[in-house]
Amino acid sequence: MGESKIELDRIFWENKYQTNEIGWDIGHISTPIKDYIDQLTNKKLKILIPGCGNAYEAEYLLNKNFKNVFLIDFSKTALNNFIKRVPLFQKENLICKDFFQHNETYDLIIEQTFFCAINPIFRKKYAAHSSNLLKLNGKLVGLLFNDQLNTDKPPYGGNKEEYINYFTPFYQIEIMEKTYNSIAPREDRELFIKLLKK
Repeated sequence: MGESKIELDRIFWENKYQTNEIGWDIGHISTPIKDYIDQLTNKKLKILIPGCGNAYEAEYLLNKNFKNVFLIDFSKTALNNFIKRVPLFQKENLICKDFFQHNETYDLIIEQTFFCAINPIFRKKYAAHSSNLLKLNGKLVGLLFNDQLNTDKPPYGGNKEEYINYFTPFYQIEIMEKTYNSIAPREDRELFIKLLKK
């Protein structure tokens, strides 16, 4: 990804948050991710939420006593909005950076609308890089759109067959199924994924 493309993306997303053009934002944690978090027992897991936006997942994790949660986003406005809303979150765990330039390691990556926000030409790179960010036995868990959506601007959609091609070189697919507990506007349009790093 060239510097000019990175800068364009940064400007695009910063603009979206500054003008509050965030129609994909549901205003709370999505039910499938909430239900997944509810069954986690190890509060010491090191968790990354890439392209975190308003990061309702991180707020929920904090309320459930997970302290080792990290957020990464291009948009300073998104991260500032989050810390104003959730002032108890550790500021040093907010990372304003390009996901593809990030190199820490984690036990768990939570995927919520970031994959559908990046240009589809970078999806294989996302699969490879997310795997590199995970420790041994690390997992990528979250939601992917199971719908065509847009081809010219985010959010971009896709389907299970396409996603399997991206992820199988890097992950063992434990779950990639249509969600049964999506919010009403996304019913029958989401896949829940639980992928184990190979």
